[in-house]
Amino acid sequence: MLPGVLHLAQDQEADEVLSEEPLALLIGLVLDQQIPLERAFSSPRDLRDRLGGRLDAEEIASMDPEALAAAFTERPALHRFPAANAKRVQGLCRTIVEDYGGDPASVWTTAADGDELLRRIRALPGFGEQKARIFVGLLGKQLGVRPPGWEDAAGPFGRPGTYMSIADIVDSESLGRVRAYKQQIKATAKREPAR
Repeated sequence: MLPGVLHLAQDQEADEVLSEEPLALLIGLVLDQQIPLERAFSSPRDLRDRLGGRLDAEEIASMDPEALAAAFTERPALHRFPAANAKRVQGLCRTIVEDYGGDPASVWTTAADGDELLRRIRALPGFGEQKARIFVGLLGKQLGVRPPGWEDAAGPFGRPGTYMSIADIVDSESLGRVRAYKQQIKATAKREPAR
């Protein structure tokens, strides 16, 4: 169980799953691309339900890939690209089993400092540099995971009082502010000439 209550799915039951199951949170982060974030973060609950009511890294890691893909593609599909993301999630679970003894929370609970935390998250399948920094920010801002140097590891996503990413979403108003920030960034990028 995580120490805070998250509001990323904007659905009480789905948010409870994210808040109670570290693997659900990691899966939501993997899925948070090319679909609305509410869908990305409600999909772990739906996957749990399709897999018999629990999310277990060892079970998912050892599942037949076609069976896992079928759970992702069942309507409504868990992602715009369900088969590719089923592979990504299975890779995530295999890494958790191989490197963390099947305990997803130990990815962050046993990190000595912010640099190690960022390195560990960045090494997970489905996490690039920016997503890893956003997750460090979320862990520090909302879940109390603050090893020395976590703010530096999170970069701009660790700054207080910002509305840049999921690290800053605590309710529907902050979700709106994050969306407005992202729209502003996209509009600015469109106006700038290509280099």
